[in-house]
Amino acid sequence: MSGVAPQRVLVTGAAGFIGSTLVDRLLAEGREVVGLDNFDPFYPEQEKRRNLASALDHARFRLILGDIRDPAALAGAFTSAEIAGVVHLAALAGVRPSLERPAAYADVNVHGTAAVFEAAMRVGLPRVVFASSSSVYGERPGGPFREDDPALHPISPYAATKRAGELLAHAFHHGHGLAITCARIFTAYGPRQRPDLAVRKFAERMLRGDPIPVYGDGGSLRDFTYVDDLVDGLVRALDRDLGFAILNFGAGRTLTVLEMVKQLEQALGVDAKIEWRPRQTGDVTRTWADVSAARAALGWSASVPFEAGVRRFVAWLQES
Repeated sequence: MSGVAPQRVLVTGAAGFIGSTLVDRLLAEGREVVGLDNFDPFYPEQEKRRNLASALDHARFRLILGDIRDPAALAGAFTSAEIAGVVHLAALAGVRPSLERPAAYADVNVHGTAAVFEAAMRVGLPRVVFASSSSVYGERPGGPFREDDPALHPISPYAATKRAGELLAHAFHHGHGLAITCARIFTAYGPRQRPDLAVRKFAERMLRGDPIPVYGDGGSLRDFTYVDDLVDGLVRALDRDLGFAILNFGAGRTLTVLEMVKQLEQALGVDAKIEWRPRQTGDVTRTWADVSAARAALGWSASVPFEAGVRRFVAWLQES
């Protein structure tokens, strides 16, 4: 099943790193976009508004300030235009913070996701893309990870909420016919990256001459995925009705944390000072995507090598 590409799209979490990049891509394609965001104080609202600077001046963009758990805000978002597609990115983010606030993460990421799916069901079953996470795979040896691998043992509340969202998606598809693709996102980086994420946090510390915290032995593997590649995958998923699907969106290649640091040193032209710390609870030792299913279903694969992507990120950071 393919169908017509949705021309009116609701993006939840529209002011965030991935959300704002997606909004710009959809507007560039000539679509109408409604953005819903509550400007959660996880990082400064001023930065999120900068993310949306170009969109806010666009005639085909409307921003609604609201929470996905608020029925009135959701109803207003869905009825402000005839929404044909939804990309649900709004969530409390981060593995480590979820260990400190597990109930809040469950409330926003599970209750809020159920509310988005229910609102979509009530207005006529638009196509939905749900932003899940590679963290649902938990701790496992080997790789790459496939969508049919068991995802039964998440090791952080954040991971558990994302797996719960996938299960809710399947229930809404089975019970109500809602077409939902769950996008398992692998270690996104690039311009507008959140300040708590490693690539940006390390780069900013390195530019100030501050030490960077490296947990364990620095050998943890990450499948760093450039944000434009990721957004391309989300748009392709939005434009194709797969019924219910779970797809990995990752680069399909890994770097150790120390290899990532070396790439940052080269792009920034500075040497890193490393502060070694014990391995953190909730952190997995590797993320690694098998993207053959996304390639088969959507013709998608990542195209930006980490070396090129990190240079683009550094250029943005130095200009911002």
